[in-house]
Amino acid sequence: MSRVRTVLGDTLPQDLGVCDAHDHLFLSSPRLAGQELDDASAARAELTAFRAAGGGSVVQWTPYGMGRRAADLPLIARDTGVQVIAATGLHQAAHYTPELLTQLHGKLADVFTSELTTGIGTSGVRAGLIKVAGGFHTLDAYARWTMTAAAEAHHATGAPIAVHLELGTGALDVLDLLSGELGVPAHRVILGHLNRSPDFMTQRQAAESGAYLAFDGPSRAHHATDWRMPDAVRALADAGFSDRLLLGGDTTTASARSVNGGPGMPYLLRRVRQRLELALGEGLVEQMLTVNPGRAFGVDWRQATTRSTY
Repeated sequence: MSRVRTVLGDTLPQDLGVCDAHDHLFLSSPRLAGQELDDASAARAELTAFRAAGGGSVVQWTPYGMGRRAADLPLIARDTGVQVIAATGLHQAAHYTPELLTQLHGKLADVFTSELTTGIGTSGVRAGLIKVAGGFHTLDAYARWTMTAAAEAHHATGAPIAVHLELGTGALDVLDLLSGELGVPAHRVILGHLNRSPDFMTQRQAAESGAYLAFDGPSRAHHATDWRMPDAVRALADAGFSDRLLLGGDTTTASARSVNGGPGMPYLLRRVRQRLELALGEGLVEQMLTVNPGRAFGVDWRQATTRSTY
């Protein structure tokens, strides 16, 4: 039976409620110095505001080594009544020290698999997805290394793989690698940030593969493509791919949080949802926020017992 792995345990896909399919409660990186999401009280307040706007669940795409604060997630989820899904995986190399990456060589797939099945560190919190990243219009050796490890962990557990597409590019290369070379079913791949490169042809080709397309990032002021989102969603829905579409906020800096004066998590439901409903109808938007996330993140989980040959 398909279940979504949350920080409080596995739950039925239909019990997620309204889902922010890509966001961050905690996040730190050398590339975001001074803007870390590392305040548990602020994370709780942000999640409370999201709940007040009608939210029921949040998928945190923060991967290994980027300040996930996994041990804090269950308490915050209980306090706010919002279900939280945690991630394993690895972002682009620029987010890590060379020493940490050296330590992970030869055991990356094992780390991913362990965090999905046993738990993240000593927290006991099990991840519910694997997050990796491509480059700008390319997949370099580093991206191929992380995605190969993600594919191995997928084959061992069934976990979905969520992919950061740099400025929305490289989607078809990612699918060629994950689904073509590494044997990951396309419906187990979630492509993030496709809206940042409003190429309708690429979006349609990605949807035709069976992958999920996340239209995420309305909290990101430096992306000027949100105004084209209704057209992209309409085109994909009219082509028969309404079941492939997800919505997320992707709040990555402290200043972007609603509790600090930014749009934050509630903006997805307070403004983006209303705008899309006016343009596309309530039924389609409801599907994107409630039905599709359960399908995208729901897994018939299997316990890893042997190491894959991928």
